[in-house]
Formats: sequence, structure tokens, C-alpha cells
Amino acid sequence: MTEYVSTTPGLFPLPDWAKDDLSDLKGHQKHDLISGDEDDAITAAYDEARDEVVGVQQDAGLDRVVEGQLRWDDMLAHPLAVNDAVATEGIVRYYDNNNFYRDPVVTDELRFSGDVAEELEAASDQTDGELQAVLPGPYSLADLATDEHYGDDAAFLGAIADYLEGELEAFPAHETLFLLEPSLVENAPDDGEDERASEAIDAVAGATDADVVVQPYWGALEEKVYAHLLDADIDAVGFDFVANQEDNVYNLQEYGATDDVSLGLADGQSTLVEDPEAIRDRVEWVFEQAPVSDFETVYLTTNTETFYLPYAKFEEKLAVLAEAADLAEVKAA
Repeated sequence: MTEYVSTTPGLFPLPDWAKDDLSDLKGHQKHDLISGDEDDAITAAYDEARDEVVGVQQDAGLDRVVEGQLRWDDMLAHPLAVNDAVATEGIVRYYDNNNFYRDPVVTDELRFSGDVAEELEAASDQTDGELQAVLPGPYSLADLATDEHYGDDAAFLGAIADYLEGELEAFPAHETLFLLEPSLVENAPDDGEDERASEAIDAVAGATDADVVVQPYWGALEEKVYAHLLDADIDAVGFDFVANQEDNVYNLQEYGATDDVSLGLADGQSTLVEDPEAIRDRVEWVFEQAPVSDFETVYLTTNTETFYLPYAKFEEKLAVLAEAADLAEVKAA
């Protein structure tokens, strides 16, 4: 019988009070990028906000709970931006939207940081077996960064994968790992590079005993990229059915899927709150299109991070995902 798991890709919006407090504490506009030097008051504010978003997920009834990545002002580039071997330079547009991050320029050999592990340790104290870790996938992280040390795209991607492996090995016990890979869609790898991207993802996935979900978004993967991704030893591939239905269905029908699947069916960027029954119906529609309908695990999630949403709408989306998963479980039974 299929298990339905409600979750998110993380990267949450800050609670409204935290935006105001952190704006005052940092002494500049609340959406400006921080220097990375956080005093005790800023750390305490982030800790309180983390506690809140973990509790909000639990209250909503989500099956997997993420740390929230509230400190990730540089979005998916954050794990590099806090590394001693990286210089954060000019402001760069975050893919094709109105958010920005500091360009992480790798100037020396990447070494262990432990920054994300520390955040997860704090969240794990509040969870009981439902913790989900979130990391940028190696291809996306390499794509968002600038290399001034390794000198070769293949070597740089390999170094990023090695770095993420080391970070991941320090994580507390977690049930699931989401590797976020929007660059596989937004800046698709060329021939040869697509195979290296799959190998890098495979290497990172091998550093955890948790179930690994690779979540691309903002569209559908090109055929060869998808086919190579299926070669990686991962548990599930994610599909953004909000941004692109036709090409995602084609990939499923033409190349099949992993035993588990992650379905981005709620819009992580729209303030329109979906109906739980509608999401359950969309799950059934996907199953009707897919060559198999007996996935072992189906993750129900937003198609993108929810950073873009007003906090109240974000809370509503969590409740919708949890209820949709429950409805799907009942119907399957």
C-alpha cells in the first residue's frame, strides 16, 4: 500500500515579528543580505523563529518537519556563503525572480563548516523521528557559485559534492533528505555534464542512510537529464506539476520513475491556497498518466520553497498539504 507523506522543500518565510525584530537588530532593511556575523541577540531571534516554524509544521500535522532555513539569506547558496574558503561578492539575481543572493566565490579548498548541521541539531531537539534535512543539490550549488580555485567545471562539481558529503555526514539522525536542484531545470547540464551531475548527486546521497529525494523545480527536466538522474542511487525524484505538467508527464511515461515519487502540487509562490481535495485529485490524475500507480511512498509538497509567501499564507499551505496526504491515505485504504 502506498504511503503518503506531507512535507515541504524548506526555505520558509520568517514570521512577521522576526522580520521586524531582525530588521532592527541588523540595523538595515529586513530583506538586505547580512554579513554573516551574528551577535547573540540575532542568534536568539533566529532560534526563537526556528522553534516557531517547527511547531507550526507539527501543529499542521506534516509528516516531515524541516528546520526552516530561516538564516539562509543567500538562499540555496547559503552553505557556501558561510564557508571560510568562500568570498561573498556582488549581488546576483536568484534565478529569474525578484530575490537576490551574494555571489559565493570559491577562492580556496572547501573544508568542513558544520553550519547546517548545527541548525539541524537545534531542530532535532524538537522532533521525534520526523526530521527532514534540506540541502542544495551539488549541481545547483555549483551553478550558483563562482570558481576561482579548482579551475575546471568537472573538478569544481566534484569538490562541491565532496563538500556536501562532509557536511551531511555531520547531520543528526534524519528520516528524509531533500536535495533541491532547480538548476537542473533552469540551467540544464550539457551532454556529459548531465552524467556528471547524476554522479555528484549519487555521491551526496550515499552520505546518508535517510531516504533521499531530489527535487527539481520551476519546470521539467530535459529528457537526457532525467534519464541520467534515474541512474543515481536515490529514493525519489520530484516533479513540479505547478510549472509544467506536460513535460513531466512525458518523462514519467517515457522513462519511468523511482520507487518513490515527490509531487509538487501546491504552488509555493502563489498566495492562492489550494483545496485539500483538489490536491488529492491531482495525485490521482498523476497516477492516471504514469505507467505505474503503485509507488511505495508519495511525498506531497509545494513545488518550490515557500520563502515567497506571506507568513499567514505559508501556514495555510502547510495545513492543506497535511490534510491532502490524509485524504489520499483514506482513499487508498
